Amino acid sequence: MSNSHRPLQAHLGKYQTAIAAAHADIVQQKILERIWQHDHTVWKPEPTEITNRLGWLHSPAVMQKSIAEIAAFVDEVRAAGFTHALLLGMGGSSLAPEVFRFTFGVAPGYLDLAVLDSTHPGAVLQHARRLDLSKTLFIVSTKSGGTVETFSFFKYFYNELLKIAGKEKAGEHFVAITDPGSGLADTAKEYRFRKTFLNDPNIGGRYSALSYFGLVPAALLGVDIGKLLARAQNAASDKSDGNIAVQLGAAMGELAKAGRDKVTFLTSPAIASFGAWVEQLIAESTGKEGKGILPVLEEEPGAPEVYAEDRSFVYLRLNGDDTHTARIKALANAGHPVVQIDLQDTYDLGAEFFRWEIATVIAGQRLGINPFDQPNVESAKVLARKTVAEFQEKGRLPELAPTAIESGLTAYADFPARSIKQALKDFLALARTEQPRSYVALQAYLAPNHATDEALQLLAAKVRDEYQLAATIGYGPRFLHSTGQLHKGDAGNGLFIQCTGNATEDAAIPNKAGEENSSMSFGTLLLAQALGDRQALLDNQRSVLRVDLGKNVVEGLKRLQEML
Repeated sequence: MSNSHRPLQAHLGKYQTAIAAAHADIVQQKILERIWQHDHTVWKPEPTEITNRLGWLHSPAVMQKSIAEIAAFVDEVRAAGFTHALLLGMGGSSLAPEVFRFTFGVAPGYLDLAVLDSTHPGAVLQHARRLDLSKTLFIVSTKSGGTVETFSFFKYFYNELLKIAGKEKAGEHFVAITDPGSGLADTAKEYRFRKTFLNDPNIGGRYSALSYFGLVPAALLGVDIGKLLARAQNAASDKSDGNIAVQLGAAMGELAKAGRDKVTFLTSPAIASFGAWVEQLIAESTGKEGKGILPVLEEEPGAPEVYAEDRSFVYLRLNGDDTHTARIKALANAGHPVVQIDLQDTYDLGAEFFRWEIATVIAGQRLGINPFDQPNVESAKVLARKTVAEFQEKGRLPELAPTAIESGLTAYADFPARSIKQALKDFLALARTEQPRSYVALQAYLAPNHATDEALQLLAAKVRDEYQLAATIGYGPRFLHSTGQLHKGDAGNGLFIQCTGNATEDAAIPNKAGEENSSMSFGTLLLAQALGDRQALLDNQRSVLRVDLGKNVVEGLKRLQEML
């Protein structure tokens, strides 16, 4: 993989020849040129959900025309006295804003923006108590305009604002980002939102970072979106055969076909949040039709020997940072395929958003799948709705029979076990007996916070080191809008450990914004989503073990780790 551009370095070992051949094939078939021509036959004979999903190609150029409009809006809300913002959204609507928040922070005088993408009552209440609602702007962000979590957040916070601002003023605290003609566009009119940004409908959620969905929150934080778009445009204007994105796509696709289908991301700490965005992009785009590339995000990489031959590595390195340089060299020397991309500064993320979108759709072409649809996402939503309907009819959620109870933990498995420790061991043993090249997905239907993050990372590292298995971490229901598609659409070699806990308090979801009646709480919605996804996984012949961690989830996670 020769490359005159210094930003990319690749050590591909024995896969070099196959990847070079794939790259030559991409060039010979004029794949990049045809993508720019919106040629759906790059992926499938039928244009369905392809030709109307390529608007992101033009975002870097088109959105430059919207910089003045966005800047005027930011000036307006700053002048109106807003000091904080809370983005209400899921998946493609929330992950890019989170990257901007964690990478760039808040510029002086701009809005301190946070993201809410958890239906855990603890997460909702934490923001409600933390914020001075009289100075908080709420960005309701959903492409479809009907996302259940996003609307639940809106109804809750609208009612909270009614108490302090009254009906005349409450709507001025809300902004919508959505597609034209969506349910949210109508809601924004009904409740007199301050502004509605209508996005290009030909952009899918996970490809929307450089559209209004990413740029409006970025501008509220004080990010220079003109500079960001200029870097993205620089990447978009490179249509040469040596294009880094094409090389990346060829490598990802061929390595996956050769069994190296778990691409492990190491990043400089300052840009670590980019991992969750690229995780959704790759997983939801490629995980279907029995195929898929599993992104694995690791903060603390292990020694080369704890990784099986199903891994490849990508190191996103910020200029001047050598946090993972020695480990990456060791991995390459041990024969693991390694790609390193150097960023000159954080604004290069503008280029990386675009580069990874191109790379992902090219990997999709190599795998023979449509990278723009998500055929298995709806199944979990349907089953969650069914569970909610059952709750509303009977007044309680369906209860599973426990397999084992010990040390304050309760396990639910579809096989007998004398103890939770035995259930865990038998479950993970499936990787050695029945499911080669397995991975473990830790699905945490818990309140996201630093202590829980750390406990989950230690558990994932233990799984990796003891079993040589890739272990991923996802907070529910957030991951349902990210890796959930791959979990149900890939080759079926995932082992899913669902972690639930007993919330110490709950919050009611109003049936309608502005009205007090409520027939469901956030705690109930969260559990319904966990039960719905569990059933969707089982319906797709996936292996699932649920562990209820009780009230102290961090201690519960530590006990699980000790049992391994």
